[in-house]
Amino acid sequence: MFVYILNCHGQPIMPCQPRKARLLLKAGKAKVVKMVPFTLQLLYGSSGFKQEVSLGIDAGTQHIGVSATTERVVLFEAEVQPRSDIQEGLSTRRQFRRARRNRKTGYRQARFLNRKKPQGWLAPSVQHKVEAHLKTLRVLHKLLPISKITLEVAQFDLQKIRNPDIEGKAYQEGPQLGFWNERQYVLWRVGHSQVDPHIRLCESEQ
Repeated sequence: MFVYILNCHGQPIMPCQPRKARLLLKAGKAKVVKMVPFTLQLLYGSSGFKQEVSLGIDAGTQHIGVSATTERVVLFEAEVQPRSDIQEGLSTRRQFRRARRNRKTGYRQARFLNRKKPQGWLAPSVQHKVEAHLKTLRVLHKLLPISKITLEVAQFDLQKIRNPDIEGKAYQEGPQLGFWNERQYVLWRVGHSQVDPHIRLCESEQ
């Protein structure tokens, strides 16, 4: 457990132990600037000693994992959960808007062709995911002197791995083309395999 420290200019320096933080507060050398996470700001001039802090981010749509470490100690770790109800909220708003227009402006002509999305527009749910990642980065940069960021993006193009020259229509005609679902495809693979079918089936279910 650490208490995060800002110097007198508001720049983050290395965190300290709770005991050291109590001594700073008792001596009047620091003040509380944030309760969650608990952060102090020094009241006297100090550039502060800084170590190399690495920030690792496991990007995701439902969970964002973050961990800030030095060579020996974990300084901060958390799991951020972005909102997952944006699409449902937009659908509800659309229903209320249409009902209101039908009640009050039934005479108005349709205006569904005069909307133009700006360049770089993203869907609100996708935009929120991006902003959630950026906000997490901004918050951590205000707490710790981060010098390196490692972003983990676990996305693999399996068809490209099997065939580096694949392109165009071949992407749509993948190995599961012609099968009803994934289960049918797995059972077909088990039946045409030289390995024990029971073993292959157990592996596929895992």
